[in-house]
Amino acid sequence: MTAEILDGRAVAKTIQAELKIEIAEMAEAGVVPALAVVQVGEDPASAWYVGQIRKICKRVGVTFRLDTLSDSTTSEALASALDGLNNDAGIHGVIVQMPLPRHLSQEVVTDALDPRKDVDGIHPVNAGRLFQNSGDYFSPATPAGGMELMRRYSIELKGKRAVMVGRSNIVGRPMAMLMLHQHATVVICHSRTPDLGEETRRADIVVAAVGRPSIITGDMIRPGAVVIDFGANVVEDSLVGDVDSEAAMEVASYVTPVPGGTGPMTNAMLMMNVVSAAKRQHGL
Repeated sequence: MTAEILDGRAVAKTIQAELKIEIAEMAEAGVVPALAVVQVGEDPASAWYVGQIRKICKRVGVTFRLDTLSDSTTSEALASALDGLNNDAGIHGVIVQMPLPRHLSQEVVTDALDPRKDVDGIHPVNAGRLFQNSGDYFSPATPAGGMELMRRYSIELKGKRAVMVGRSNIVGRPMAMLMLHQHATVVICHSRTPDLGEETRRADIVVAAVGRPSIITGDMIRPGAVVIDFGANVVEDSLVGDVDSEAAMEVASYVTPVPGGTGPMTNAMLMMNVVSAAKRQHGL
């Protein structure tokens, strides 16, 4: 068996094309979706990611704004900047680039940010609604991208056993909830799971998001399983996932490559969240 590749690059391009049309139609109605990114400090990795967001905004027609704050910014100053964006009717989505300087906690962001503009899905209101699967909410873009990738390839989750390896608030836990909402039976594994392989070998869908290269080996995958890899690890100047992809290709039915799998989907889903935010705020 040779697995089929879940091509995140191709799907992301399709989503961008769809969004470009939708945003052009919104513009004719007088609404242009706008995203503000707040960057505190000059972390090179953060700056690179902000640049990627700027590019995709331009590509699909979302207005982009960057607010930069110094490394010495106080909690009060950051909260004040977010309050200004909350009250700016021309801004529909706001994200604060992580990580923050050590003296600033993420709670400063979640306490100050308007959940209606929280297109990163980190606010407790959005996290709570995701947990309850009720009302309007934003899912974090990375797990939402994994779900959309499976949907576009017609991978059914209903009645399937899914093992989520990782329990972070930005990928593992929301991904588990999203799969549960699609009627999968979900098991969450982590660093204290006694026998990880025993759990993953029982899974129809294996999802990895722990940040450890090749923690999921070929003998840990059930023949015919779907493998979703959110890992992004640099090993000898190469980007690799949390799954041994070569081994996985020999046993699984579908595999997300690294790079080119879940990664390209993240910003596409962020743009979808910004468009949704603009529609909700303007009653469209």
